[in-house]
Amino acid sequence: MRTYDLHPLWRSTIGFDRLFNMLDETQHRADDNYPPYNIERLGEDRYRISLALAGFGPDEIAVTAEQNVLTVEGRKNDKEQCEYLYQGISARPFKRQFNLADYVQVTAATFDSGLLRVDLVREIPEAMKPRRIAINGSAMQIAQKAA
Repeated sequence: MRTYDLHPLWRSTIGFDRLFNMLDETQHRADDNYPPYNIERLGEDRYRISLALAGFGPDEIAVTAEQNVLTVEGRKNDKEQCEYLYQGISARPFKRQFNLADYVQVTAATFDSGLLRVDLVREIPEAMKPRRIAINGSAMQIAQKAA
């Protein structure tokens, strides 16, 4: 089963438009598998995306983080034309996008030995973290003190 009917969910949910649009976009992009990549969990709130970019140099790759989307684009600066007898290393331009959850930030990007590594961290603001609420007493005691 490759298609999902999300219309029943649209009828009974409010404010999840971004989630449904993301699922729909992901379904349409599933056939594009270039460049190959891994997504690793390094800790509870730490992640790493590694892309195999053989043949590309750091100056031919652009990494952009905008709102909740990480975009990695590559374009070869091939000035010389070669006659290949066989070309197994792809050098075609690409654009790979990753949807990031709320509060996930890019902390670093490194390029080494043909691998681009993008490190991510989820940092939830203090105001959004659960906090313990002190219990002052029963409602009856508070009402008696107020009177």
